[in-house]
Order: sequence, then C-alpha cells, then structure tokens
Amino acid sequence: MSSKLSNDFIWGFATASYQIEGSATADGRSPSIWDTFSHDTSKIADGSNGDIAADSYNKYKEDIELLKKYGAKSYRFSISWSRIIPLGGRNDPVNPKGIEFYSNFIDELLKNGIIPFVTLYHWDLPQALEDRYGGWLNDEIVLDFEHYAKVCFESFGDRVKHWLTHNEPWCVAVLGYGHGAHAPGRTSDRAKSDVGDSTTEPWIVGRNLILSHARAVKLYRDEFKPKIGGQIGITLNTSWAIPWDSTPENIDAAQRAMDTSMGWFADPIYLGHYPESLKAMLGDRLPDFTPEEIELVKGSSDFFGLNTYTTNLVKAGGTNEFDGNVIKTFVRPDGTSLGTQAQSPWLQAYPDGFRQLLGYLYKRYGSPVHVTENGFSVKDEGKKSIEEAIHDTDRVEYYDGYLRALLSAVNEDGVDIRSYFAWSLLDNFEWQDGYVTRFGVTYVDYETQKRYPKDSAHFVGKWFKEHVEE
Repeated sequence: MSSKLSNDFIWGFATASYQIEGSATADGRSPSIWDTFSHDTSKIADGSNGDIAADSYNKYKEDIELLKKYGAKSYRFSISWSRIIPLGGRNDPVNPKGIEFYSNFIDELLKNGIIPFVTLYHWDLPQALEDRYGGWLNDEIVLDFEHYAKVCFESFGDRVKHWLTHNEPWCVAVLGYGHGAHAPGRTSDRAKSDVGDSTTEPWIVGRNLILSHARAVKLYRDEFKPKIGGQIGITLNTSWAIPWDSTPENIDAAQRAMDTSMGWFADPIYLGHYPESLKAMLGDRLPDFTPEEIELVKGSSDFFGLNTYTTNLVKAGGTNEFDGNVIKTFVRPDGTSLGTQAQSPWLQAYPDGFRQLLGYLYKRYGSPVHVTENGFSVKDEGKKSIEEAIHDTDRVEYYDGYLRALLSAVNEDGVDIRSYFAWSLLDNFEWQDGYVTRFGVTYVDYETQKRYPKDSAHFVGKWFKEHVEE
C-alpha cells in the first residue's frame, strides 16, 4: 500500500466572502446580516467590521498568485449572496456585476490550473431577507435559497464541479440564534439582545437550513448534473469528543456531544432521522420533517464535508443544550492539557483526535470525506511584528501533526478522504473576534493590505508535494 495520497487528491486553502472581500457597497452589493451585525461595534472584539477586510475583491489576482506559489490544487471560497441577488429573494433582480466578478474570478483560477471549490452560503444572508420575513426563521427562505443556488449553478456550473450548499449550519443556528454571538445576534440573553428565543429558534433555523440544502441539491441533480456532472454536498463542523474518563455517564456524554454538534445535521442528511439523544433532550421543541421532506433530505449530499479544528474531553453535567448538556475541557484527569493552546480559547492542537474523528464519521455515515477546513490561530500573533509573525512555529507544528493524522486515516484506517483545505489562505475578519485573531498562512498587514507568506504556507505546500502521488 502506498504511503502517499492518490494523485487525484485535492488540496488547497479556504476562505469566506465576508471575511476577505471588503468592497461592501461596490458594484451593486447590498448589506448582509454580517454588515449590520458588525457595524454595532459592541458585538465585535476590536470594534471592527468587514467593510475592507483583506480587500480581496480588488486583490483577487494577487491572492490567486499566492495559491499558485504555494502549489495549491484547489481553492475553496464562498459567494456573497447579496452580490448576486442584492435583495435576496426569488422575485428580486439578479446583479450582473456580481455575476461578472465571480465569473472572472473562476476564470482566473482555472487559467492558473486551480480547481474552484465553491460554498454558496458562508453566513452572509442578505439583510433584505432578514428585514422582509425574519431570514432563516421563516420557511420562505427555503425557496429563496434554492433560487439563489439556481442562479449560481446557471452562471458558474459550466466551470465549477465542486459545490457546497452551507458552511457549518450548527454555527448559523446556535451562534446566530442561541448565543447571539454571530449575526443576526438573536438570543434569550437580554443583556445581549432585545429579541430571540434560544429555546426554540435555533432548532427552527436548523430545520430550514437542512431543507434549503436538500432542495438546492435536488435541483442540481435534476437539472444540472446530467448535463455538466459535478458533485454537491454540505459541510458540517464538529470537534471530536473523548470521554473524560471511562465511566458510563461520561462515555454517554461524549456521544451526546457528537450527536448535538454533528448528528443534528448529519443524521437526517445521511441516515434519514434525528439522533435519539437529541429527540430525548428537546422533545416537541425539535421540529420534525414530514415523510416527503425526509425523502428529500436523506441522501442529499454526495460526500461528507467536514470542518474540524480540535478535540474536547467531555464529562456529564453541563447545562448548555447546544453542546448536548455536557462539560467540555482540554484538561485530563491528571491535570495535563491535550495540546498547544491557540489564540482561540476553544482550540488546542490534538492530531490523534482528528484521526479518530475521521474514522468515526466514515464508519457511521459511509460517505467519502472532504476536509473543507482545518487550521490554527497562533497565540498573540496579532501583537507580533510582521517579522515575528511569519515564523508561525505553532501553526507549522499543528499542520505537521494533523496532516500526518490524515495520512494515517487514509492509509492505515481505510478512510476515503478526497480533499483537504487549510484554513485560511489569508488572515481575515475573524467574525466576533474582528482582526484580533489570525488563522492565515499568509500574513495580511491591514494598513497596507500587503501579503507576507508565513512559514506554514511553505510547509503545507511542501508537505503535499511530498505526499501526493505524481
């Protein structure tokens, strides 16, 4: 057996439209819910927003040059819905300038031998739909998303063969409607928001996200795939959950954590039903699917898209139902930590957990895996000089461990993994952290918008050159 990845393995780097593009009002783009949310400076750690971000709308050719320099085979990026259909809805006008931008962008990637891997929705809902009917809380959104997807398939489907419907629906539902930490910022916590009901809204939103995904996939399979081929799926986020010790209650807690983070979306899509633990926890607050809807939903992803960064040790006894009512920690019973601490408090490096997660989901769901995000935020990187920051040793060590774990999952555990995307190509607007947290393999000086490759960019490029068959 080869100790390398097959020559058709896709690898590259990932970004999201609101985090990098800037040009918030250029060429007919209308505000998204993230424009609105981030312009309330109390919501973002450094009071910043994505109006300029990494200026990639203007510097995309330079970014593609970086991809080429790093040797990337592919680039995962997302389309801004409010650039394509500024008012968002199925009866609203399409913006030709938005179509033109992404069309030129895709052509430039292909010209440079880079495969476009496109996400339709990476959290930036047109504000007009939020104002019109409450966005993801209203089932009108299902048809509007399907229409938006259709416009993208018609405009770019001749050149794009890899599609993702949604990025991390758990984050959309829980952070946007449970904790109020992401747009649109709804929560029962009245210190954070005047509106929202965390006991019901995230579950309603989750259902609409699943149905909108499934309708977009059916449309693609019915109307586009027969003519142009291609693959379409969804990407889900989870951390791996390890029981804190071997007691039955903590073993159950770890499974419950997996059921709530991943199973909430993965089980209906790949298995045709919600996890039993989720149904038991929520009762009639979990809005179910009709038999016709389950028929639409089950099997509605050609692959398993996975965003994962870390592992948690899990014990029973928590009160946060979005985690499955468990307590998560990085500290083992003997007092040691799992791994190197990132800038992000929720992230420590633990490559073995990545390998275990890949094996778990392949066994449970049986779908080929695309690792669509994986990366590390170096502690205090934003406080370092450029000269210091580009020598990102902790990130290099993270990628070294996680890529070796991926190789072991493929060659020793038999997991069918088709791609890997490092997060992120560029330092960017890191949602509620603003520009404090940096995940990029490329340092962005936000004052000059100059890009500086970090050691990790060279490491990842060299690693894949050495570990993918010619």
